[in-house]
Amino acid sequence: MVAAPGENMRVNADRLWDSLMDMAKIGPGIAGGNNRQTLTDEDGEGRHLFQRWCEDAGMTMGVDRMGTMFATRPGTDPDALPVYVGSHLDTQPTGGKYDGVLGVLGALEVVRTMNDLGIKTKHPIVVTNWANEEGARFAPAMLASGVFAGIHALDYAYGRKDPEGKTYGDELKRIGWMGDEEVGARKMHAYFEYHIEQGPILEAEDKQIGVVTHCQGLWWLEFTLTGREAHTGSTPMNLRVNAGLAMSRIIEMVQDVAMGEQPGAVGGVGQVFFSPNSRNVLPGKVVFTVDIRSPDKAKLDRMRAKIEAEAPKITDALGVGCSIEAIGHFAPVTFDPTLVTAVRTAAEKLGYSHMNLISGAGHDACWAAKVAPATMVMCPCVGGLSHNEAEDISKEWAAAGCDVLFHAVVETAGIVE
Repeated sequence: MVAAPGENMRVNADRLWDSLMDMAKIGPGIAGGNNRQTLTDEDGEGRHLFQRWCEDAGMTMGVDRMGTMFATRPGTDPDALPVYVGSHLDTQPTGGKYDGVLGVLGALEVVRTMNDLGIKTKHPIVVTNWANEEGARFAPAMLASGVFAGIHALDYAYGRKDPEGKTYGDELKRIGWMGDEEVGARKMHAYFEYHIEQGPILEAEDKQIGVVTHCQGLWWLEFTLTGREAHTGSTPMNLRVNAGLAMSRIIEMVQDVAMGEQPGAVGGVGQVFFSPNSRNVLPGKVVFTVDIRSPDKAKLDRMRAKIEAEAPKITDALGVGCSIEAIGHFAPVTFDPTLVTAVRTAAEKLGYSHMNLISGAGHDACWAAKVAPATMVMCPCVGGLSHNEAEDISKEWAAAGCDVLFHAVVETAGIVE
């Protein structure tokens, strides 16, 4: 007989919080957050701790050739496809303690709570730690889930380089987490991902739960501008070939393009490399990435076309060379209506205030949705701040979202009495 979980079933809030704090001790940042970037020694240490916790909870660990970790709690039906639940443990260089980590350890807490309550499910549960979600060290973001979904080739992923020229494949081997599973061979019954909002809406609306219905699409456009290195003090203004000036005008143009597509569109630049990056030398080369996003595919495509058309006009006027490469992309995602309803129903049953959300950030769920029914649950974060060491949530927010995750996952997996 298959039943629904009772309203009184809740996760252990203290245990979830303690796990978050214990993981945060690995790869501490300089201002209260974390620096546990993909395939660093700190990433390896965090993986070992996560594996130990999973095995202590009675799960068996599998690792694929991209380094993604899959911890399985068996179901009662050996032929039933698993319900996958997870996110990522890697962080930004100056990341917070919760971005991604809450989703992985929240999934672990779901299994721990099932163990506490003696719950058996028809479908297995697989707690997942996707490799290189952030893309901070190896672009693009969501790299491992992208290979899993067939978006990227394995050789392409292995060849991605960090700013020091080290490749993903070599670093994966170095830290000892290159598994032997074929990437993407696993089949999913459903996929759930729990995450902090990374935006201000839930807190501003005083809602405990975000029921995520869609995810914005994204383009990352990497610009390489070529000017001429020259002394900043002795080179006349009219004789400069200033790649830095061209970059500033392109950034202003990106702002105008995004504002022209309001509402429901954003654009900006978060990463810039000047060369030679000396105080008194005009840059001979500038590399930067434009990040544009929208839940509306037509707007997203229109923004890219405008930016790629206008940038050469700006650089040509200044005598600066310009090349543009698309280094990251995913289309807007509509999450599975049945799973979205399961999340909303769980929030209502548990008495938590909730609202529909469109995720402004990309997540592994965006690629998982290409191969299986998928959805997300979100909790608020203070001030909407993320990708910042000051990122903060409350224990109560963390527990409420995990309660909803628990109920939606267990109901989807099917309690067996």
